[in-house]
Amino acid sequence: MFQWEDRFQRGLFRYDVTACETKVIPGKYGFVAQLNEGRHLKKRPTEFRVDKVLQSFDGNKFNFTKVGQEELLFQFEAGEDGEVQFFPCMPLDAENSPSVVAINVSPIEYGHVLLIPRVLDCLPQRIDHKSLLLAVHMAAEAANPYFRLGYNSLGAFATINHLHFQAYYLAMPFPLEKALSKKMITTVSGVKISELLNYPVRSLLFEGGNSMQDLSDTVSDACVCLQNNNIPFNILISDCGRQIFLMPQCYAEKQALGEVSPEVLETQVNPAVWEISGHMVLKRKEDYEGASEENAWRLLAEASLSEERFKEVNDLIFEAIGCSNQEEELEGTIVHQQSPSGSVNQKSNRTHGGPITNGTASECLVLQ
Repeated sequence: MFQWEDRFQRGLFRYDVTACETKVIPGKYGFVAQLNEGRHLKKRPTEFRVDKVLQSFDGNKFNFTKVGQEELLFQFEAGEDGEVQFFPCMPLDAENSPSVVAINVSPIEYGHVLLIPRVLDCLPQRIDHKSLLLAVHMAAEAANPYFRLGYNSLGAFATINHLHFQAYYLAMPFPLEKALSKKMITTVSGVKISELLNYPVRSLLFEGGNSMQDLSDTVSDACVCLQNNNIPFNILISDCGRQIFLMPQCYAEKQALGEVSPEVLETQVNPAVWEISGHMVLKRKEDYEGASEENAWRLLAEASLSEERFKEVNDLIFEAIGCSNQEEELEGTIVHQQSPSGSVNQKSNRTHGGPITNGTASECLVLQ
């Protein structure tokens, strides 16, 4: 994270995230509350419709080809030889559309970065198999259970319609990671799919598989299904890429219909991937000072699908990945999700990447 700290010292962030107050909310789940009063005022506004998960890329709106070169940290690509290679001077051109890691100028936590797959291809914010696998590789390469990647679809509080994942360090388990789960099915490729129990947002957990790609492809199939059915969702890639949580949600839809409680609306909190995972980024001091597990639960529950709708969505997902849900009654067992321990025993698939030195601080990736 030397390069991230370098950008911090150079004043490239919109505020000092290290000065934000943070605390663990007392209770069973250990929700984390952060007071970040300026973030929502300094973030870029959403420039697209929030009722459509699939929308075309629009080069006239803000996208990551318009960020300054100084915001880029390095290129990241999945390697085939199991080794890490660094390229100190990697040109950036249209024929070689690299995947890059850049700072998030409106950070939530230390080391908050963006993974932007094939940046010059100008992909819209939608999951595809290759890009999700890249994100899983990044989680594995980090080899740190406290480094997670998150994804917000359109309609689930992505604010930029240019394909990207977020990632940062949080040195404690997310409440989502600690939730109990019940096994639903195991795919032919060995991926186990479970339903979270007693968590405010109904969610699925994918883990296992005969390979990292098996796990990633299964989740990708599920995400493509949700996208094609206009169902907003969030993803958390956890445990060095060995666990992937999928959270379909409906907060924006309920908000548009006037179905969100006034008390929750007053907080101005948009439950995106980090909030749903249990890291509550609060905008008002009164909400931070009065933060409680009950309040966190109430806010997140507004984003959850109903039990009936969640079952319908699961049926769509299982059909898309070629599985039935017949195992649920026979093999439904309860397990406890282990919180990150800090030890990683599984050998990760390595990657190679290198700093981007082409251009000056005033240039953009693509000169407009």
